[in-house]
Amino acid sequence: MPVALPEPLWLEWLALAGLFGFAGWLLGGRGVLGLLLRSDPTGITLAILILFVAATLWCGARARLLQRERGRLQGAGGWAADYRKARAADPAAALELLLESTHGPHGPAWWVNGLQLKLGLLGKVIGFSMLALEIGSARSFDPAQSPELLRSLTSGLGVALLTTMVGLVGNILLGLQLTRLDRYADALAADIQRQGLS
Repeated sequence: MPVALPEPLWLEWLALAGLFGFAGWLLGGRGVLGLLLRSDPTGITLAILILFVAATLWCGARARLLQRERGRLQGAGGWAADYRKARAADPAAALELLLESTHGPHGPAWWVNGLQLKLGLLGKVIGFSMLALEIGSARSFDPAQSPELLRSLTSGLGVALLTTMVGLVGNILLGLQLTRLDRYADALAADIQRQGLS
């Protein structure tokens, strides 16, 4: 059975990584990244950014592996050959092994994606707690101290809003990458199964 040419998943990821790199360079050059990191004394924004970069690099490695396995459908070796061998002994176990190969590593990556969002929400709680502590520590309202009080209040609010924003954006962008990997893995598993049945 002829197999369609593999989709250029690795090249798609490279293009996306280039776009992320350009956006990072642009935001860094404009001082936005520095402002984000300086405005968050908790370090949660930095943790979210590190998680996002590490997970994006993992997505690139995974995209390369999935595309390579799709290219090996007709040849010897790879997941398709493993599936054919296992299917001869136990078809149910063969399918389970195939799905573990194609989709198994995506589970922890989705967990990391959710972790970004949770860290953003944690930053929101910490920021509002800082804001509440500042309001609670004000003994009386003195109009002469208004600028300093406003500055300290906006610090907590800034942490709350910035960490939430960074967590949401990271969650959305990593979610797009993982969804693409899942769809590609679905198509690959279906092609391997069809090939094994023919």
